[in-house]
Amino acid sequence: MFAEVAVPVHVRQTFTYRLPGDMAARASVGSRVLAPFGKKFLTAFIVDLHESLQSDVDEADIKDIEELLDESPIITREIMELTRWISDYYFAPWGECLRAALPAGAISISEQMLSLTESGQDALARGRDARNSSSTQRALELIAGEALVPSRQLERELEKTRAAALIRRLSREGLISVSQRIAETRMKPKLQNVARLIDGGAAWDEKPLSEKQLRVIEVLATLSDGVPFSDLLETADVSSSVVRTLEKRGIVEVLAREVRRDPLAHVSQDRTAPVTLTGEQEHALDQITGKISDRQYATFLLHGVTSSGKTEIYIRAMREALNRGLTALMLVPEISLTPVFSRRLREQFGEAVAILHSSLSEGERTDEWRRIKDGDARVVIGTRSAVFAPLQDLGLVIIDEEHDGSYEQGERPRYHGRDTAIMRASQSGAVVVLGSATPSLESFHNAQAGKYTYLRLQTGYGDRPLAEVRTVDMREVFKRHGKAQILSDELKTAIAETFARGEQAMILLNRRGFSSFLLCRSCGLAIHCPNCDVTLTYHRYNSSLQCHYCNYVRPVPRVCDACEGEYIHYVGLGTEQLEAILKEMFPEMNIARLDRDTTRRRGSFEQIIMEFAGGGIDLLVGTQMIAKGHDLHNVTLVGVVSVDAGLGLPDFRAAERTFQLLTQVAGRAGRGDRPGRVIIQTYHPEHYSLVCAKDQNYEEFYRREIEFRRTMHYPPFSALINVLVHDKDYDRANSTAMDFARDLRAAAKGSGVRALGPAPAAISRIKNEYRFQVLIKAQSRARAREALDIAMDRVTVAAHNPRSISVEVDPMNLM
Repeated sequence: MFAEVAVPVHVRQTFTYRLPGDMAARASVGSRVLAPFGKKFLTAFIVDLHESLQSDVDEADIKDIEELLDESPIITREIMELTRWISDYYFAPWGECLRAALPAGAISISEQMLSLTESGQDALARGRDARNSSSTQRALELIAGEALVPSRQLERELEKTRAAALIRRLSREGLISVSQRIAETRMKPKLQNVARLIDGGAAWDEKPLSEKQLRVIEVLATLSDGVPFSDLLETADVSSSVVRTLEKRGIVEVLAREVRRDPLAHVSQDRTAPVTLTGEQEHALDQITGKISDRQYATFLLHGVTSSGKTEIYIRAMREALNRGLTALMLVPEISLTPVFSRRLREQFGEAVAILHSSLSEGERTDEWRRIKDGDARVVIGTRSAVFAPLQDLGLVIIDEEHDGSYEQGERPRYHGRDTAIMRASQSGAVVVLGSATPSLESFHNAQAGKYTYLRLQTGYGDRPLAEVRTVDMREVFKRHGKAQILSDELKTAIAETFARGEQAMILLNRRGFSSFLLCRSCGLAIHCPNCDVTLTYHRYNSSLQCHYCNYVRPVPRVCDACEGEYIHYVGLGTEQLEAILKEMFPEMNIARLDRDTTRRRGSFEQIIMEFAGGGIDLLVGTQMIAKGHDLHNVTLVGVVSVDAGLGLPDFRAAERTFQLLTQVAGRAGRGDRPGRVIIQTYHPEHYSLVCAKDQNYEEFYRREIEFRRTMHYPPFSALINVLVHDKDYDRANSTAMDFARDLRAAAKGSGVRALGPAPAAISRIKNEYRFQVLIKAQSRARAREALDIAMDRVTVAAHNPRSISVEVDPMNLM
């Protein structure tokens, strides 16, 4: 028997292996195996089984599977089908897609181990007076420390590439032996010691019990199922030796019991009072639940203004699905939104709710995944990776804030969470609800074309009016003051008035840090990241310069690196500096900041929002994190300091993103009983994205933007694929991009597929890799994919490294 196996490496093909012995009878499609691959053993996935080989394959070339890791499939049929689609549609290796569908602890790889040979021991003994270089001698000393030493230990001491070259040389010279050790899987349950009473007997009468022993028995007698060992010691106020003595006498037994790691353990399950739906909500819900009861795939676009009650529709649709024995999946774009929604879902569905996102610990993610697979959790909420949740009988998929660019996976395997979720629902016969106050142009276009069913919520819940939005022309402010102003008089006055009324305000600036960059006024040098083609951002909280692309950090220089001049100027404005300015301007106010720098610690985002909701913060400064999903009833003012940088980005979606951000942040004001107002500072108040955001007129924005897309042949009127070539060597990156573009044009000749480029990417170097883009535009997606397939094959045959080419299908960002 032979297995077709998908290996989680950057190769799109599958590989054939032999299943030796009784492994053939036990293997299933969807099971994990340990397979030899190159010089390593990797966790791979069986995607097909067959009795014989193709006629052109020599069986002598086929390797044996090392170990079958699952007696029953760990990958469900639905997830197997979904990952196959992702692999085909997004040009992603199938093995990498399957790996992304599992908790990290489910994947094992072998580790390179080093040991000294007799010749190596002799060379070590002779030392440097032989021909040993200092690096050779150091390596031999490290390896001699233990019987087997992981190669990563050498990599810590030496640069990784130097260590690899040194290992190859020492092995070639016969001084060390290189072997592979298979790492143990980390997908293990958490165990906890539990104590419980053994039914009474002779052991109780052998010897009198001490007062401490009696206290232990008294505690255990109240709980027949047992008490966690640590809790027992604390409650009975005894040491472990007291319990162990009772264990030896046969009165108490201590056993290991699996304990679930619950990331929602702290969430209250107290239900909020039910609300009465509006007529618009009732109509939308009836449409959705009708399709759920029919067990029929359909996609709804739920277009509701901010505070229109979309969440209530989500919850009631989920209840309908659960009542019919189905399961439900809800995706949100940001981890920061999961606490709000998970609290609401726990209130409604209790322990049936599971959560999946990348900020969970490995153990929490593993336990939640197992609960879902075992059917104990029937409602899942999470970010884009939750699309792989192993739910059975999927009946409903909800994608909140469906327009958000965060649904796009920026690293391999690249996919779009929203579109992947729609495909999963289609394959499962489930209903999809796409919710947004500012739908993506593609989704609204699909609704207009009849591909999606359009549902509109036009009024805020409780007939609340939308916030009043005003724009401040900063060109006029400049004329009045004779210099640029960070805050206009109008915004400053509004902040003071809001505070005087006991209300709260939010100020948006979508740029973190204190200053955008540092500039030497003597020679004009701006301090750049050594790994990326960007300037370093100044962060005052730790007096550092940071790269927001590769996380490079360096201290702030006292003098210029180039000319040693002392005239260092801080250029640009970030949230950290804005917070400091506001604190100086309004010392009586409690002002806080919400951005990536203040929310690095787990739970810090929720802590800041809860403090703000409780009135402990008067004014919250932040990046776009403050614009999403927060229902804060005392916020009556939202200020936007600057939106112009977003409009100037070299991306055809710049106007759409600006309109969406402004509309979303405007929706944070006036969600309570008091009206809200929004003040937007801009140097381009006449731009249609700002005019439409001011009027909160989505339909007019769509009309203007869709004409631009139609004229320029951008999505949804064309298929777009961005091919990114990246390499640490500039010439190699450039030549690979040139060869790829040439092969693509040859493959696309006469098909209507256009290849634009290659050209340096907008950010031409990131993480020490030079980047070139080739943009594919086509009326026919099928023809674009066909040409891309041919070009990818040709460039690989030409000995270019396929890992240096990344394919982004339907890219949300061209930066």
